[in-house]
Amino acid sequence: MEKRPNIDDLGHAAPSTQGMIYIEGGTYWMGSDKHYPEEAPAHPVAVDGFWIDVTPVTNRDFAAFVEATGHVTTAEIAPDPADYPGALPELLRPASLVFSPPGHPVPLNSMAWWDYRFDADWRHPLGPDSSLDGLEDHPVIHVSYDDAQAYAEWAGKSLPTEAEWEYAARGGLDRADYGWGDDYMPDGKPMANTWQGAFPNENLLTDGYARTSPVREFPANGYGLFDMIGNVWEWTSDYFADGHEAATNRPCCAPRNPRGAARERSYDPAQPEIRIPRKVLKGGSHLCAPNYCQRYRPAARHAQPIDTSTSHVGFRCVRRNFTN
Repeated sequence: MEKRPNIDDLGHAAPSTQGMIYIEGGTYWMGSDKHYPEEAPAHPVAVDGFWIDVTPVTNRDFAAFVEATGHVTTAEIAPDPADYPGALPELLRPASLVFSPPGHPVPLNSMAWWDYRFDADWRHPLGPDSSLDGLEDHPVIHVSYDDAQAYAEWAGKSLPTEAEWEYAARGGLDRADYGWGDDYMPDGKPMANTWQGAFPNENLLTDGYARTSPVREFPANGYGLFDMIGNVWEWTSDYFADGHEAATNRPCCAPRNPRGAARERSYDPAQPEIRIPRKVLKGGSHLCAPNYCQRYRPAARHAQPIDTSTSHVGFRCVRRNFTN
């Protein structure tokens, strides 16, 4: 698994694969017919081999990138009014979404647990009075798709496709519900940083964490990868559409290295006036609970506007020995 493929034609030096694991290519069953409709249909997919980060990108990693490049994240920039017709001018300030648990049960379709918090960003995960002290080895959060893409380019890597990400998350298990098997908490043991209790007001903290956790805190999957499930959602490079288009377009055979929907198909139909494309997130987060968002599974997927950053979304990178 750790053997080095021939990547000389990519022009990258060997050190850029440090902290990564090589996943041999193969065919697997992508998606699920048993859970949320956007995960269907389950279908065979072939992927070529690739390197993938062992953990999500951490605050320590991202700080090195910012120091080297001076990158300013989306959350640190005031939104352009032209992109948000009808937005109140007082809201067009640097901000990001922070999970703020209510003190009582609320309707699960209300999204009442999100606070659009001014001056929350990757350095200040809970707002301007917070810091990264003690969080250096936690996944970086409050990063938009553009921020993740900028980091990947700087590191000589790429963001994974949805097919690559799911293949890696399965850890070699064929059609298992979870990244470790078919039991959510085997013998009552948390296998990932997810939510225990009645979301969003009751967190039993069985896994020990109310928010993000250090990477490598929970068991690695069968490929030796940490935090593929839970902790933070992870950006992929694919545009989102309901269902798996590759399975519909090529029902006869397993598509090889498939990509997601066309950009035009990714816009949120509930907000036709806002033309912000959406990418696929994978893996679920510490906010996924049995009573809400049971997406702590490899097949699970979620749409995220490329301009949106939150306190539960991060990313990891890949390197390929093929082009597409």
